[in-house]
Amino acid sequence: MGLFEDLKQLDVDVDGGLKRIGGNEGLYKRLLNTFVKAMKAQQISPDFNTSDYEDVKEKAHAIKGTSGNLSITPVFEAYSQIMDLLRAEKPEEANEVLKKLFLCRMRL
Repeated sequence: MGLFEDLKQLDVDVDGGLKRIGGNEGLYKRLLNTFVKAMKAQQISPDFNTSDYEDVKEKAHAIKGTSGNLSITPVFEAYSQIMDLLRAEKPEEANEVLKKLFLCRMRL
């Protein structure tokens, strides 16, 4: 199985992502690689300080945007939920979503 097939198994909308960039598979692969590096740089700890979470908002917003642009649907949906909760000033609930996301990532 190739990269794109593997991603589709993880519910990534590869076809949608490719469509956004004119079908250029090489560019899409490079952007995915850049996204992985950005995820590492923008990593949010699941035990972030729930009384001061402005930095978490910024990082979550960046991850949400990038994953949406690449049609990495599961990540986009999770970080959309996290952003909604942070905007609603519910950092504890956002933290719980983040913990579930980390558990899923650890299983992969």
